[in-house]
Amino acid sequence: MTRTHASNLPDETEAVLRDFAVQSEGKTDYANCPVRDVLDRVGEKWTLLILVALAEEPKRFSALQRDVGDISKRMLTQTLRTLERDGLVERTVYPTKPPSVDYRLTALGRSALNPLASLIGWAAESHDEIRAARAEYDEREVVGAW
Repeated sequence: MTRTHASNLPDETEAVLRDFAVQSEGKTDYANCPVRDVLDRVGEKWTLLILVALAEEPKRFSALQRDVGDISKRMLTQTLRTLERDGLVERTVYPTKPPSVDYRLTALGRSALNPLASLIGWAAESHDEIRAARAEYDEREVVGAW
């Protein structure tokens, strides 16, 4: 028997988490889980950075590479193709010589910016606390290993 307790979460957050837990119970078909499917994409190393780089305006490949920083051309190409496949990014080829290409967020990609902004804000606010927790954990593990 489980005990229920009063939550300190906002009602909307609690409802979403409860619904997800109920939907996930006993399921083994993880490949068709919408939450896992979407979070796998958003959780990839470069996805969030590319979506944020495209938030203000369309950009050409070289501008995206500069904005993201240490991403390789191959990985940028691969991530952009995946985001295009998922309907988050649109690629437009202009008939110039040589052809010019730009990338922009679709309406679906734009709709992801609000929840992503919340995650980015939380990460920025929590970063020092997370780093301190890591250092404390690592120190305990080193001492405990002897």
